[in-house]
Parts: sequence; C-alpha cells; structure tokens
Amino acid sequence: GLVQLGVRFLDDAIDANKYPVPEIENMHKGNRKIGLGVMGWADMLIKLGIRYNSPRAFRLAREVMSFIRNRARDASSELAKERGVFPNFKGSVYDNPEFISKGGLRNATTTTIAPTGTLSLIAGCSGGIEPLFAIVYKRLVLDTELHEVHPCFIETAKQRGFYSPELIKKISVKGNLRGLKEIPRDVKRLFVTAHDIPPEDHIEAQAAFQEFTDNAVSKTINLKHRSTRDDVARVFLLAYEKGCKGTTIFRYGSKPGTLLKLDEVD
Repeated sequence: GLVQLGVRFLDDAIDANKYPVPEIENMHKGNRKIGLGVMGWADMLIKLGIRYNSPRAFRLAREVMSFIRNRARDASSELAKERGVFPNFKGSVYDNPEFISKGGLRNATTTTIAPTGTLSLIAGCSGGIEPLFAIVYKRLVLDTELHEVHPCFIETAKQRGFYSPELIKKISVKGNLRGLKEIPRDVKRLFVTAHDIPPEDHIEAQAAFQEFTDNAVSKTINLKHRSTRDDVARVFLLAYEKGCKGTTIFRYGSKPGTLLKLDEVD
C-alpha cells in the first residue's frame, strides 16, 4: 500500500541524503527517524460533509492516524527484517518483547504532521491538518496580489443552486459566510474557517492526531487581534495538558504575512 511505499522511500532517503558533517550523519542514521503525515484534511472533511470541529471529525482523525501509524510500524518492522533495526534500537523504548517479536523497527519514529504550506499549494489542497483560513482570500506573491476562492465552495454553490458572481463579491469583502442569507445554514456550518473555530477545538483536532503520531503535529491556533497574553497562556497550557507537540499561536494582524483575509476579523 501507499503507507508501506512511503516508509520504504523515506528510509531510502536517509541513505541517499548528503550530510554537512559526520556528527549529523551518525545521529540521523543511528535513529533513522522518518515522518509520514497527511495534508488536505480540511478539504477531505468538506467532501465528506463533516464539519471540521465536530466530534465526528475528531473521531475520524484518530481512526485515520491510527491506521497510518500502525501500517507504518508494520512496514518498518518488515524493513528491519531485511535491513536490520536502527542502530540505537537496543535500550530504546522499542526494546521490549512486543516489538522484538515482530522483528524490531527500522525507524525510531515513523509519523509526523508537517505544516505542508508549500507542498499543499503544489498539490492544490489545504495545508496539513489546518482548517480553511478563509473562503476567499488574497495571497501576496512577489508583490502581486492574487485573489482565490476555495474550489470546493464554488462546486457546492453551483450544485446547490445559489452560486452567483455577486455572492462571490460579497464573500470577497467578508472572507467568510457569516450573515449571508443566500447561503444555506448547513453549508455555512460545513465551510467553517480558522477564525470561526474556538482555540479549544483547534487543540482538540491537534490532540486527536497527536495521539497516534510519533513526532510533533504542526498546528496553528488562530486568535483574534484583541487576544491578551493570558489568552495565549491558556492555549499553550491546554495544548500541553492534551499532550500536543508543535503548537503555534498566531494573533491575527500581529505580523504581515503572505495569506490574508479580505476583512477584519474583529
């Protein structure tokens, strides 16, 4: 399957890589860490008709990542039988009867969720496990301002019969679907954006993936411009309590960026 192929490819990449200094090469080859992950999560949920911050979405996240992790470890065990376990296997957390009975592991870690900001642009999907940033947004590329409408929304609007150029213009001003009577309520609930989602739900989504991910899960928690230091502290503490690694907080408007909503969040 694809997971097995990905594990084999990434393990090969460790040996094919060129390292700047011997110390880094020894460390990398000593543990042979790799990181399979996902991207396009928000797009998939939309296509399935599942709201991003719903219990069903959180359950599905655990099911998907559990499947990937288990298959990745199985593939790493098969590679260990062919090529040997990673050199630092003895004395590691995997040096126990459960993993030894399966032949050990070729890789100390097998899963990671990366931001995939650039890769997702190339693939034409949403980044990592992030929700949509906006339905319509502008992207600044080499001093050029590009306006984009999420393709799934256009497809849904046309299928449901409420698409119009005038509607797109309205959304272009707002960046989201709130207050637009032309759009059915279920569509508004489905096309939720990052700033519509409470910080607690952002973290719950991250925690669902983190439960079955060896390394960090990249996740941005979007806060309103008026958020305080105490708000930031509460988010980081909750992420810590949930066992999350890789949490980033971005307070809207705190720094000029390349991806902007067309309206003011506050």
